[in-house]
Amino acid sequence: MRRRKQWAIHAAIVAAMVVGVTAFVSFDKTIELTVDGKTQKVHTFAGTVAGVLAREGINVTEHDSVVPPLDRTVAEGQRIAIRFGRPIDLDVDGSSRRVWVTATSVNDALGELGLRDDNMYVSASRSSAIGREGLQLRVLTPRDVTVVADGKTRELSTVATSVRQVLLEAGISLGSLDEVGPKLEAAPQDGAKIRVVRVDARRITVKVEIPFEVREIKDRTLYFGERKIVKAGVKGVKETTLDLVSKDGKVAKRETVASKVLKEPVTQVVRVGTKASQYARTGAESLNWAALAECESGGNPRAVNPNGYYGLYQFNVPTWRSVGGSGMPHEAPAREQTYRAQLLYKDRGASPWPVCGRRLFT
Repeated sequence: MRRRKQWAIHAAIVAAMVVGVTAFVSFDKTIELTVDGKTQKVHTFAGTVAGVLAREGINVTEHDSVVPPLDRTVAEGQRIAIRFGRPIDLDVDGSSRRVWVTATSVNDALGELGLRDDNMYVSASRSSAIGREGLQLRVLTPRDVTVVADGKTRELSTVATSVRQVLLEAGISLGSLDEVGPKLEAAPQDGAKIRVVRVDARRITVKVEIPFEVREIKDRTLYFGERKIVKAGVKGVKETTLDLVSKDGKVAKRETVASKVLKEPVTQVVRVGTKASQYARTGAESLNWAALAECESGGNPRAVNPNGYYGLYQFNVPTWRSVGGSGMPHEAPAREQTYRAQLLYKDRGASPWPVCGRRLFT
């Protein structure tokens, strides 16, 4: 009897062991766990995805991607994929923000962010790996800019990071004094106009005339209005050294560095008549008769035109006689020629001098 009891206890123990082993085998599962693209097989007793990750010591945040969801029940052969979030301090065409991606390479991150233009400038190699700590990334999309230089306008699309690089792309070299706007290190904006101003600085030496002064001496032997040069004036010469700054070929700044007189001017001496006129007033004395004479004859009272015109105002003989003149017009004193011309003006206005008559009113 005692022997039967022992066998019964032994059988119960064996049965319990079989049940335990069966339960152990049924709860132990083999799954595939992929973390950032690296896959391994894992044995687990966990019932959910969250349990698996907890047993593996994997903490996830809102920026991480877990497939399937954390509350999903885990079965034998289950596949679980985790991609950790990575922070990117992103600057796109000067606009900065922090974004999170689960991509492990720069190229994949650009695709994840919708930046798929192959012509973009990217500050890091597209094949570079992105660690859990993330990275800083600058992106410049193609921009249309206008470059104005040397009288030419160039339109181009560029991903250059600076105005300097745009000019290199356009084949424009700069001199040490040239001015550029915007500044060379500035990032070109879409639609920007880049202007290059060529600046040239040089020192030149030139010779310039010095006008002579005129000294008048009153002469009672000459009639009022008559003038006689007794000593001709002579212009002087001055040598001047200048610093010139030109911008796009136009002088923008002129500065005198040195100046010296090579030849002094000679003062002109003129005798001016003060003797009372022998002619009556005509009422036309205030007009600019000297300007008319300069235009008609160069101010020469003895001028003779082969076509039959004479003196200061180029009278022909019939007209000269019509205003009381005698002899030839150019043989009369300058004052008489002016007097006769004033009489003619009082009778016919400026019409006798169709080209030069307007000078009377200057």
